[in-house]
Formats: sequence, C-alpha cells, structure tokens
Amino acid sequence: MMRVPVLEIFGPTFQGEGAVIGQKTMFVRTAGCDYSCSWCDSAFTWDGSQKDRIRMMTGEEILAELDGLAPNNYSHVTISGGNPALLKNMSGFVELAKERNIQMAVETQGTVFQEWMKDIDDVTISPKPPSSGMVTDYGKLEKVMAGLDAGGACYNFKVVVFDEQDFEYAAHIHQKYPDVAFYLQVGNPFLGDNVADHTNKLLERYNNLVDMTMKDQRMNDARVLPQLHTLLWSNKQGV
Repeated sequence: MMRVPVLEIFGPTFQGEGAVIGQKTMFVRTAGCDYSCSWCDSAFTWDGSQKDRIRMMTGEEILAELDGLAPNNYSHVTISGGNPALLKNMSGFVELAKERNIQMAVETQGTVFQEWMKDIDDVTISPKPPSSGMVTDYGKLEKVMAGLDAGGACYNFKVVVFDEQDFEYAAHIHQKYPDVAFYLQVGNPFLGDNVADHTNKLLERYNNLVDMTMKDQRMNDARVLPQLHTLLWSNKQGV
C-alpha cells in the first residue's frame, strides 16, 4: 500500500498564506525537504528534530484521521511540508480526497513535479529568495510549470520577502513569468517561542513591504500578503 511520511495532521484552522489565505482548512504536513532555508519556519520537517513523530500513513489512514479531527466540519485540505512534491505516493490520498469532492491546496518551491499535482485545486509555487541561502534552478521550475500546464492545473507564484535583495528577486520572477498570478509575502525572522510583541513586529514589516510595492511599477499586478496565522498565533505549531 502506498504510504507517505506524515509529521502532523491538524485542523480545522485557516490558511495563513498564499492565494487561498483565510480559507478554512485542514492541514496534512509531510516530512522531508530538498531545501534547507536559513529562515525556515518548519525546519522540524527536515532537520531531524521531530523525526520520532513521523508516521508512514496510507491515504485511507490520513483521511480517517482528518474525519476524526473534524467530522463533517471541513471541505478543504492543505498539503504542506517540507516539500510534499517529493512524494509520489501522495497520489493515493489525493485520489481519495477528490472522490469526496474535497478541495485541496499545496505549496512547493518548484523543484519537483508529480502527476498528482494536476488534481490539486490551488498549487502555490514558492521559489526561495536570496535570504534563504538557496539558489533557484529555473530549469526545474519550468518543468514543474510545464507539468501543471499540461494538466490544466491552477497555480500561482508566492515569494517571501525579508529584505530589498529578496524584493528584487521577486520582481525578477514576476517579470520573467508575467502571466502567472503573483503574491508577495512578508517574511518572519522572529522564530521560536514567546516572541515579545510579535504581532506588531510583523505588522511593521508588512507595512514596509506594502510601501516598497506601492512605489514600484513592476509590482502593479502583485498582491501583498501578511502571514495570517503568525499574526494570530505567533510561531505556535499545529494551528
């Protein structure tokens, strides 16, 4: 039976990022990533710190746990990570969810394409900016886009911005692929528990990103987002 490494399943909650921000959703967070971003807020999915929590689960088991957490109280699932696009076997869960008419979203950095991604309602491709320490492989990125295009999937770009260099990178992505819906999201450098005055710190950074975007004609079609869940719950895991 097809199994995938699942680190946590939780909800109902609200999607805090990307094109479906504010959507009531359940989360299935998978383990493993092909990146190691310097500011990753989910490093526990790949750094080994929570490896004892990883469960190898079938699609049936994932769906049963979702139903147990929120019986008759969800119609949307977000597949998160790590990078869930690494997992070919996620197709088992996606097929079962689609049979139930459950809407789905997924986020990936755009390095790997899987056939099951064609069946996802909202695919967020989030290439990582210079502050992450990662380097974008545009060949891989365009293979992912080609696979999604071939399947008629709905996808968008989201770039997290921490500084002016990141903003320039975001502008480059937006200009290189102008026909793809584009989102800017403020970065959260304040990781860890019990961050003092976290919400106000994030709102100040969000305000700065809004100002940068308003002044830049390259971003006329961009949408500027906060991290909604971080404003509400700081860095708490599992919400």
